[in-house]
Amino acid sequence: MLTFFSRSRTNPNYRHIFLVRSHFTESYPKVNNLYSRISPLGNPNLSMVPILDQWVHEGKKVRELELRGIIRDLRSRKRFSHALEISEWMSSKGLCPFSPGDRAVQLDLIGRVRGLDAAESYFDMLNEHEKIDKMYGALLNCYVREGLVDKSTSHMQKMKELGFASSTLSYNDLMCLYTHTGQLEKIPDVLTDMKKSGVSPDRFSYKICMNSYGARSDLKNMEKLLKEMESQPHISIDWSTYSNVANLYIKAGSKEKALIYLKKLEEKLRKDARGYNYLITFYASLGNKVEVRRLWGLQKVDCKRQINRDYVTMLGSLVKLGELEEARALLQEWESSCQFYDFRVPNILIIGYCRKGLIEKAEALLQEIMGKGKIPIPNSWAIIAAAYLDKGDMEKTFECMTNGLEVKEENPGWRPKPLVISSVLNWLKDRGEVEKAEAFVSSLKTVAGIDLEIL
Repeated sequence: MLTFFSRSRTNPNYRHIFLVRSHFTESYPKVNNLYSRISPLGNPNLSMVPILDQWVHEGKKVRELELRGIIRDLRSRKRFSHALEISEWMSSKGLCPFSPGDRAVQLDLIGRVRGLDAAESYFDMLNEHEKIDKMYGALLNCYVREGLVDKSTSHMQKMKELGFASSTLSYNDLMCLYTHTGQLEKIPDVLTDMKKSGVSPDRFSYKICMNSYGARSDLKNMEKLLKEMESQPHISIDWSTYSNVANLYIKAGSKEKALIYLKKLEEKLRKDARGYNYLITFYASLGNKVEVRRLWGLQKVDCKRQINRDYVTMLGSLVKLGELEEARALLQEWESSCQFYDFRVPNILIIGYCRKGLIEKAEALLQEIMGKGKIPIPNSWAIIAAAYLDKGDMEKTFECMTNGLEVKEENPGWRPKPLVISSVLNWLKDRGEVEKAEAFVSSLKTVAGIDLEIL
């Protein structure tokens, strides 16, 4: 370790490695694998190569399965530059096998990190025997990600000619491309072509196509496709599929149909809190208080512990249903059990009060919370300020915005509404309150996204 430390004096990367290794040695003495050294290093400007080289220098084994797992993990966390570094280190060192699948992943990462031209150059430099189906599929994914319809379709045609268009993923990529480019009418044709080519659609294939029908209000074909999907023994339908269908029927005003699929959604939940949240929201939008309360009770039993997100969903549903007193009681229940006081939870009720014209009640709730030692986020005050502005009470609008600006450090990403800001400044100007206006503008200077020149 002393030798390792001495290197840190000349190479900042080694210094960083030493600090990370020391942390793991002191805090987690039993953890000593390659992943434990790489995972915490989130700085994209920090190279992974010294960590990998040091691992080899220590005489540790390099296992391809471990490296692939690390690359997969980094990709899932969008640390693409680090994933590419490890992939290129893996291919250049020759310490472990580098499979065609590894090469396809590398091409995809090159496209993400260095751009499409670099990905195409990488593909072109490969020998013909290396350009297998996985490589063509990876390049297709690059074209799709860039939204290049012509290149994607011509590349897909080349894959068909070579017999490489046998992957569900390639057809799904093409359907995603048409989704993102707004060419929804082309998606069913891709699914038809997929089946004619002997490629079995998966759950994602059906969902993309059903969503395309739903977006075009073609509910008849959407339901027909759902029945086909349900008949496929190799496909396990999850609750989110029925959630999408129910949502589309709710938007279309077909309550009876929506209820059919909400029941199917519930049958697929399997103690999934997110699924319960969707169900509760849907029933609230249908005005069904009984079902909202029943499902909240079931969620509490099935999912054991409710987090802030669950309370936000239930509070929002009660507010939508006009049950403000019940929402107030639920907020108190949350306050008695929450581990982290997230002001986005009480903000739901504050918004509910303001929409009902109960602005004083909203402000009283916020003052009550502050009396318990909680420091609000500025948006809590901004919600009330906007309500007072709608009411025409500029004195209270100014007061609430001033309060919000005083706690803006609690939420650095806060973006106050320009209309509220300009209204306050115009009001102060009309009253001749020069000093107050100057102080107000001064407090806005540290708020990102506010263009003071146009106010």
